Amino acid sequence: MSRIKFIAGNWKENLTLAEAKALIADLSPLVAGISNVEIAVCPTFLALTTVGGKVAGTNIQLGAQNAHAVEVDGKLVQSGAYTGEVSPAMVKDAGAQWVILGHSERRQYFGETDESVNVKIRACYEVALKPIVCVGETLEERESGTTAKVIEKQVRTCFKGLPADKVAESVVAYEPVWAIGTGKTATPEMAQEVHGLIRALLAEMFGPETANAVRIQYGGSMKPGNAKELLAQPDIDGGLIGGAALKAADFSEIIKAAV
Repeated sequence: MSRIKFIAGNWKENLTLAEAKALIADLSPLVAGISNVEIAVCPTFLALTTVGGKVAGTNIQLGAQNAHAVEVDGKLVQSGAYTGEVSPAMVKDAGAQWVILGHSERRQYFGETDESVNVKIRACYEVALKPIVCVGETLEERESGTTAKVIEKQVRTCFKGLPADKVAESVVAYEPVWAIGTGKTATPEMAQEVHGLIRALLAEMFGPETANAVRIQYGGSMKPGNAKELLAQPDIDGGLIGGAALKAADFSEIIKAAV
């Protein structure tokens, strides 16, 4: 199966509204006309509608960096007394097509778990919001040889009990935690090994057709200098880009490497 590459920029806690508008103004002409790569930017919640207005009519899609959902008495809840939170329904209403879930920084700093990510994914499916589900191991886990075990638990728990047709439309982002914002990058062979493992797990859980439809992004310090080599691997279907996504020139070069 031929999977269209997907490059998404995670802006994290960066950019004022003015800076966000300026970045889109710089980026749009650099990637105009590229039709065989999907492109998305994921600004802060406050900038979603502003950026959404700027990318309307372009080939750039809109995503959010997180969404909140809980399960109460077996029912998914997307509104209520949860001060400071934003639900998948609200993210969708703001114009986003995508949302990043389970990013390692959310897990590390805000206590998110595979189980809570599973709830969020199901809530996203309820409102036709497509998740980018992050998995990945720490440096300690890689050095102790438990990468495969860690990834398997994350994939199995995050996608537990989900419908295959919805999973097929989802994206998985493999982000080795030790390579995020450190300048370190997994070699293409190391990244491909884990991407292949993820696809094999999805095939076991949902069947080969679903597994072959899921796009698996690499999310560990992909930049213009290494993007082409990483994207050439058979199971690397794009990138979830952090720092390089804040510079229009760098982000556009990564996108062009996926063409």
